Amino acid sequence: MIQEHDNVVLTTDLPSSHLEAGDIGVVVHVYENGKAYEVEFLAFDGNTIAIATLDPTQVRPVRPLEIPHVRKIDAA
Repeated sequence: MIQEHDNVVLTTDLPSSHLEAGDIGVVVHVYENGKAYEVEFLAFDGNTIAIATLDPTQVRPVRPLEIPHVRKIDAA
C-alpha cells in the first residue's frame, strides 16, 4: 500500500499541470485508506511544479531497479 512520504510514479499525463506519465512525485497525504493521494511533484532545485489529487489508477509505487529520467518542463 502506498503511504505518506512514498515516492510514486505518475501513470498518466496531466497536461494542465505540465506532468507526464513517468514523472516522480512524493505522497503528502493519503485519503481514506488509499482512495486518493495528494502528490507533490518537485524540480531538482526544490521548487514545487504541481500538487495533484490523484486516484489509485494514476500513480504506482516506485519499483526496484528503476532509474529516474530528467526532462525540462514548459511551465509557460
